[in-house]
Amino acid sequence: MPSLLLIVFLLQLFIHLVNTVGAPVITEFLWQLYNKLPTTTSKDVKTQRELSRELLKLRRELNATSSQDEFAKWAKIRRQHDKLEGEYDEKSNALKSFKQTFDRTTHFLRWIGTNGLRFFLQFWFAKQPLFWIPRGWVPGYVEWLLAFPRAPTGSVSIQMWGIACATVIQLVGAAAVAGVVLVGEGRGAERGAMPMGRKDGEGEKGGKKEL
Repeated sequence: MPSLLLIVFLLQLFIHLVNTVGAPVITEFLWQLYNKLPTTTSKDVKTQRELSRELLKLRRELNATSSQDEFAKWAKIRRQHDKLEGEYDEKSNALKSFKQTFDRTTHFLRWIGTNGLRFFLQFWFAKQPLFWIPRGWVPGYVEWLLAFPRAPTGSVSIQMWGIACATVIQLVGAAAVAGVVLVGEGRGAERGAMPMGRKDGEGEKGGKKEL
């Protein structure tokens, strides 16, 4: 079984990734993934797409048909269009209602798997020391702070360990993003400098020819 130190660190890393990617992106990805499974909702989504294509086709035919010169044909297409539009709206409203329920459920499960689990671990292991600090390494008030709120004095509590992990993960993530941006800017500057070098070379060649 993995140690509590590793569990807290991995949990903080997961929370950081979720916050970085963003809840709407994750929810939309899960919705698309859910619709690819053999469920009733996936069938409704396929039906909605088919209705949308047929509705668009009828709209094009309706726009291409004159209501004065070809009234009978125009009226027939119009009835088909109105009927299909009603079916499409009904299916869309049903999917929209289910999507709202899906979003609420996903949000609840995501909270349970991240902050909910973090709060539970901090409550359940509040009195358990994660590791001990050698006596005399830090002043007494620092020992009390590291053991906050209910761990034995001289140890590190799960709350303080979680804060330390979150801080380190955030700093490393910010440094990694800054490094990627700097590398991208450096490559862009090199690409922009290459055409200028070529032009200078061409100018020297032209000058030699004139001489």
